[in-house]
Amino acid sequence: MSKGTLHLTPLDALTQAAECLRVLAHPHRLRMVQMLLQDQFTVSELAEACELPTAMASEHLRLMQRCGFLDSEKVSRKVYYRVIELHLKDVLACIQKRFDS
Repeated sequence: MSKGTLHLTPLDALTQAAECLRVLAHPHRLRMVQMLLQDQFTVSELAEACELPTAMASEHLRLMQRCGFLDSEKVSRKVYYRVIELHLKDVLACIQKRFDS
């Protein structure tokens, strides 16, 4: 039986993917992404939905921004976060199909 030619992603790209998956692999971050895929929210709105102190929610958001998942925009005195990595929609869809009851 012939295996043919395998298509393999370069290891350096997989290293980057693994790091981004590690960042995403947290229940509060998944909840934030779930919300941000539906609308944009402030850190205090996200913190409240996750039952977290605002400072902790801010740290989660910073990690996801550094990974390129999110962007923020200041409007007046509020900062709104939104998803910029559109593939997160597919990742969350897989998670929801598997784990939503």
